[in-house]
Amino acid sequence: MLLARVTGTVTATAKDAQMVGSTLLVCDIANGAGKSTTASVVAVDTVGAGVGDDVLITTGSAARMAAGSAGSPVDATIIAVVDTVTVAK
Repeated sequence: MLLARVTGTVTATAKDAQMVGSTLLVCDIANGAGKSTTASVVAVDTVGAGVGDDVLITTGSAARMAAGSAGSPVDATIIAVVDTVTVAK
């Protein structure tokens, strides 16, 4: 799983039939200190996340196991909205 912050949305008018109705969000991946890195990923939202939310993302074959993503051609899925991040020092 990856910790990320939602920074934007993606609109795709032409997409795979299994993706119709899916919300695509741009997520900036966080480093170990909870700060954003330069890496971003487009992830399918399955939990109702929005811009500014901290989220957990699953990638690879596990991304297709989340509710609402089963069998879809996805590589990243938002599986949780994070309430609190605490980093031990």
